[in-house]
Amino acid sequence: MNRRALIIGSAATVVLALVAYAAFEAGIRRGRTLSPGIVETANATRAAPSRTAGAAALKAGDVDPSTGKRVLYWHDPMVPGAKFDKPGKSPFMDMQLIAVYADTPEAAGVAIDPRLQQNLGVRTAKAVAGSLSSAISAVGNVAYNERDVVLVQARSNAFVEKLFVRAALDRVRKGQPLAQLYVPEWISLQEEYLSAKRLRSDVDALALGGLADAAAQRMRLAGMSEEQIHTVDVRGEVQPRFTITSPIDGVDGELSAREGMAVAPGAPLFRLNGLATVWVNAEVPESAAAELRLGNAVQARTPALPGSVFEGRVSAILPEVNAATRTLKARRTLKARIELANPGSHLVPGMFATIEFAPMSRADAVLVPSEAVIRTGKRTVVILAQEQGRFAPVEVETGIESHGQTEIRKGMRAGDSVVISGQFLIDSEANLKAAITRMSKLPADGSDDTRAALTR
Repeated sequence: MNRRALIIGSAATVVLALVAYAAFEAGIRRGRTLSPGIVETANATRAAPSRTAGAAALKAGDVDPSTGKRVLYWHDPMVPGAKFDKPGKSPFMDMQLIAVYADTPEAAGVAIDPRLQQNLGVRTAKAVAGSLSSAISAVGNVAYNERDVVLVQARSNAFVEKLFVRAALDRVRKGQPLAQLYVPEWISLQEEYLSAKRLRSDVDALALGGLADAAAQRMRLAGMSEEQIHTVDVRGEVQPRFTITSPIDGVDGELSAREGMAVAPGAPLFRLNGLATVWVNAEVPESAAAELRLGNAVQARTPALPGSVFEGRVSAILPEVNAATRTLKARRTLKARIELANPGSHLVPGMFATIEFAPMSRADAVLVPSEAVIRTGKRTVVILAQEQGRFAPVEVETGIESHGQTEIRKGMRAGDSVVISGQFLIDSEANLKAAITRMSKLPADGSDDTRAALTR
């Protein structure tokens, strides 16, 4: 009897031990399957019990009693890719996680703690209304004014007996002799005219006078000028040789005559270029084309004449773009034709000149510091500073830039606060948040719409 009771007691002890071991194993397995987010949140809560005790009961999807808004998740603004389903302290920065609510415009910007703003060196400035003047400089070469050119030609068959200007680019003055021509055809016409004048009598003066007028008209048709006809009339004798004089002051740009040569009617003898005004074909950056206007006042300087300033105006904007200047260090340019006054004829073709265009002023423009503008190649952005430490990137259209100020033509108003330091970090943060928002709304079927949205 005693032995039987002993066996029953031993068996009960073994059963109890097995039950206890099974319970222990079940507890271990359950502990291993706890959610990592909960464990992480619990650790964060223990790290800052005084600041998160009231919010520890919240989780993603709950309504925050302090704001009345539904919480999507918590995150660290500086590490937007990490999301937490419980509040607590950020494992990345020395700051509390920030709740993102269902009605928060995530793509519109980011919120940054004031202490972190100070650590990042974020500085802001006000956009102001004012006027901005743009000064454009360009370079070019001096050339002849093609509107101040005179071509001296032979008016009849003739022989060049003597040249007074014997080389191209010789300076000439108005009225200066250029060449002496022998014109056989004009000799008979002059004799006919002089004979009609000698036969004139008081009896039939009207009829003989008509003959003289007809002979003079034939001389004009043969190419004789009024001055040459007057010379024949005054001297009363045939003039077999005539001297051609320069009609303008300038230079002999092209000499086609030589002594002893025969010339036909219309043959060019001299090409005279005036120097009272000259042209400068200036290479202007294509981006400054909108600032050029016909008639704009300019000033020109050349290293050949230090201290001299030449005044002029834009006479034409040529319909031509020089694409050959678009290299790694140059930009595509267009040509502006500048007409300069040339007192003393000191400017000559081929000289290098620097052109300064009169600045154009724009009134009532919105101006921001140039350092606030972010140019990515595809867009131009400024970061607006909003209330409660929020920042939002805004695409803008810029205008002229001068003296550290940039004109904003579209996208913001005067009085807006813009970030002028640390804006690249803020813009990167906003772009990441916008990309995450778009991806969260994409269909999961891998369709063309999904791929198009991911590549925006």
